[in-house]
Amino acid sequence: MAEIIQKDGTWTFDGDTVRVVPGSDKHVSLLRKSLGELAVPLEAIAGISFEPGRKSGRLRLRLRNGADPLLQITGGRLRDSSDPYQLTVENDRTGVAEYFVDEVRNALLIEQIASEPVGRYLLPGPTLPISASAGDGTVDFDGEQIRLSWNWKTEESKSSGGTRTIGLGDVEAVEWQPSASLENGFLRFVVTKGRTSSPPKYDPHAIELWGFRKDPLMALIAAAVVARMPHPYAPEDARPALAPPALAPPGPDTPEPVPAAPASAPAADGGDHDAMLRRLRELGELHRSGILTDDEFATAKQAILKRL
Repeated sequence: MAEIIQKDGTWTFDGDTVRVVPGSDKHVSLLRKSLGELAVPLEAIAGISFEPGRKSGRLRLRLRNGADPLLQITGGRLRDSSDPYQLTVENDRTGVAEYFVDEVRNALLIEQIASEPVGRYLLPGPTLPISASAGDGTVDFDGEQIRLSWNWKTEESKSSGGTRTIGLGDVEAVEWQPSASLENGFLRFVVTKGRTSSPPKYDPHAIELWGFRKDPLMALIAAAVVARMPHPYAPEDARPALAPPALAPPGPDTPEPVPAAPASAPAADGGDHDAMLRRLRELGELHRSGILTDDEFATAKQAILKRL
């Protein structure tokens, strides 16, 4: 197992999962602390890198598009300090960071993980129920309903309607935008009924954000909602089908139903064994062509042999 422990957090890798635990240092962002520990499956990872620096380096985990609802809704607009997939590494731990990168890269190579977008979320998103207060209001989400309530800073035309409750099924889209320069940010729920073009300041389905410390927590609310909506990259035939109509009760002349054939037994382990042997041959070709170094080839080969 590979592990790197820093003030910024702790990352571990057991061959199947990268576990990301935020540190307790005062400089760790509120978003990362609130999000807590993440278990990132290998199939969700597109790549990993380490960037050395003069005072400290940075370990970066790059996920496949569509794998994480938080990254899907923030669209690369999270600040580095709030990005849970970055780790600040002190210069005396550079060797450990580079070893960690090698271990994850070798596993990606052995398992032949593609870097293309995925059609389903491989991470579940923030846990429920979830609540956050920032800007001009508070949002609560329990998995079925979104509740927006207002504070004394809310524009009267928006707060006069009282608390707003939105059913998850009524949400067409979720929009999150951080504040930047002189522009305020927002979290907006686009609904099927009551759609409005009003700015977030006046929109009863939006929270206006002003760039304060708690603003990024609204990205967690957005991710929790998005995780329970249809995936944007899912193919049409992968969406849930409508339930079949109920059958009429059988009459006296209705023939007895024919029992369904038993499901076929799962494939034997021989297929996995053959796949491992093919991977060994592929690794040998990569090694002979110079793509893999001696150490990388030995590490990858040992990992495969342990599974045989």
